[in-house]
Amino acid sequence: MQIHDVDLKLLRIFVAIVESGGLSAAESRLNIGRSTISSHLSDLEIRLGLTLCKRGRSGFEITEPGRVTYQASLELLRQCEAFAATVASSKNELTGRVTIASIDNLVNDPRCGISKAIAALRDKSDSIQFEINVCEAREVETSVISGRSMVGLGVSRHPIRGLDYYPLQDEVNYLYCSKGHPLFNCDDDAREALLQEAEIVSSHYQRDKETRNDGLNYQNTATAYHDQGIAHMVLSGRFIGYLPEHYANQWVEKGQLKAILPEQYHYEIPVMLITLKNAVLTPLIKELISELKRCHSNP
Repeated sequence: MQIHDVDLKLLRIFVAIVESGGLSAAESRLNIGRSTISSHLSDLEIRLGLTLCKRGRSGFEITEPGRVTYQASLELLRQCEAFAATVASSKNELTGRVTIASIDNLVNDPRCGISKAIAALRDKSDSIQFEINVCEAREVETSVISGRSMVGLGVSRHPIRGLDYYPLQDEVNYLYCSKGHPLFNCDDDAREALLQEAEIVSSHYQRDKETRNDGLNYQNTATAYHDQGIAHMVLSGRFIGYLPEHYANQWVEKGQLKAILPEQYHYEIPVMLITLKNAVLTPLIKELISELKRCHSNP
């Protein structure tokens, strides 16, 4: 098939549907109604002669041809953007789409330089579009290695081959309980026994028990992929859990959370700038990486 502008538009919509997990979830991302999205998807399926996904009462499910088309679409759209950026660079212009994948709640950290880097790039060019995808830690890495994102900001216990990791800052995590938990106002004599009884929220990507061996009660009845999920469970008063200090402070200041023996129960983990190893760096990507490093070194 010959690729025309309308095909690129339909492929972008299809990519958004897949990454959102369905037509309804893609509405806010695309800012168009579900019926219009469904119509565009049907047009693409007719154009390709393929059934890309199943949708109905049983939910959304991508087909095998749909998976192949999704990966090919990512590569095609990436090449289109690289072409536009290369042509623009010949005119010494910064133009194109900046795509960043990030773990959640970095915005709460005053040392985070993402917003400052965006401002600096916008000041240099009005021809840059920005897209930020907030996701689980491992998804940050896969987003970069698949080409969906130019760069990622996240954490990694097991670096992936093919990616480069540049440390930006250390994130300190403390063990917290909420006002409704017995540990919140306990006596020193009772704390150790309560700690052994208290159930801790496991952070899925950190594998707390295997990582720290802190002797706490990991029963695997409470697990979260994001800090926000951990916070929900800790604030319930039924669990304790590790949270980044910069994120937990909003509840600490209100008297809703308290760090438990912070000199003993804490750990640091580096927040990394994650990039594709041996990638062809367009002027826009170079400028993005440079600004992120600069804004994190000068918060």
